[in-house]
Amino acid sequence: MKVLLLNTFECKGGAAIAANRLMKALINTGIEAKTLVLNKQTDDENVISIQSSFLKRQFARLNFLWERFVIFLHNHFNRSDLFKVSIANTGTDISSHSLVKEADIIHLHWINQGFLSLKDIKSLIKTGKPIVWTMHDMWPCTGICHHSWGCEKFTNECCGCPLLRSQKHRDLSWRIFKAKKFMAQSGIHIVAVSSWLKNMALQSALTKNLKISVIPNVIDIQIFHPSSQTNARKNLSLPLDKKIVLMGAPRIDDPVKGFVFLKDAMQIVYNKRRDVVLVLFGNIKQQDLLANISFPVIQMGFIKDTSTIAQLYAAADVNIVPSYYETFGQTITESMACGCPSVTFNNSGQTDIIDHQMNGYLAKYQDSEDLAKGILWCFDHYNILSAEARKKIESTYNETIVAKQYIELYKRL
Repeated sequence: MKVLLLNTFECKGGAAIAANRLMKALINTGIEAKTLVLNKQTDDENVISIQSSFLKRQFARLNFLWERFVIFLHNHFNRSDLFKVSIANTGTDISSHSLVKEADIIHLHWINQGFLSLKDIKSLIKTGKPIVWTMHDMWPCTGICHHSWGCEKFTNECCGCPLLRSQKHRDLSWRIFKAKKFMAQSGIHIVAVSSWLKNMALQSALTKNLKISVIPNVIDIQIFHPSSQTNARKNLSLPLDKKIVLMGAPRIDDPVKGFVFLKDAMQIVYNKRRDVVLVLFGNIKQQDLLANISFPVIQMGFIKDTSTIAQLYAAADVNIVPSYYETFGQTITESMACGCPSVTFNNSGQTDIIDHQMNGYLAKYQDSEDLAKGILWCFDHYNILSAEARKKIESTYNETIVAKQYIELYKRL
């Protein structure tokens, strides 16, 4: 069986990491899998970029810029929500690509920002090959947004989009939603990475009549595994005599990541005990993010090496994910695989991963006090939580188990 995965990026972003891990898991279980991407970052021979020449790279760049310009124009030249939406008005027709022709299964992941247009997706459907689409966010089931932020218009028909600050019924979101109506009769098999995301897809007029499965993201438990907390701290030059609270994200100051809730929770924790330190890894663009903070903070910056990230999880006493929403919760599974319990809110995809007060803590949504309570509770129950967290990952998210679920789906199709 030949499986072709499609994703805009090879390594950048959670969806890229998940797709890459799945490709390797499929290969390790005997499936001939390759990934076709717009942007390739490594020399992995199983990942192929469609940008095979200078002209194609320039064309892809123009596609990206044109899509963003159209969005920029329709949201009244406001940059704040520019990347919260995609319209797939540009892309590359890959239906005649040799890898597409050879594939038995076409597996879409995150294909936005100039990789595939809606027209290109239709061309893939016309090949007659079975298509699986793993949802890493809500975009496949909404008009233009990657997350609806509580807006429920996608259940019937997107219009008057809040992210465009639009009052018009027939705005850009309405037009794209209308253009995406082919999804309802496409026969695409949707895979949601969490039960919460499946529930969103079941509510959408675009996807509610499609077959929808829940299959989680895979994690490499050989890279992410428990190790000595003391040794990890020594290797990373972290304090040995402190309780370490960890938060990591590509961008710590991305509003979606909810740092404001952790900031308030950490102050509560610090007022109760002074032996705590917050460790952050990821980019920070807002220089004033850590202004007026009284508790100690260690910034590790952006870390690309996965083994170093695994060491960070091993060094920490608790990992915090205070996001407004998580379609899955990749840093949660990574930390749990390393024996580090996580505290997060009880509102979205992460509720599949954490069993409350068994292998982590699910705090009340947007409640910093309960977040602080969860941090302190995890300090007191670290040993049992650590063991149970690792056990949950081994039994549910290891590559063999997840790959098997996908292979069974591929065979049915």
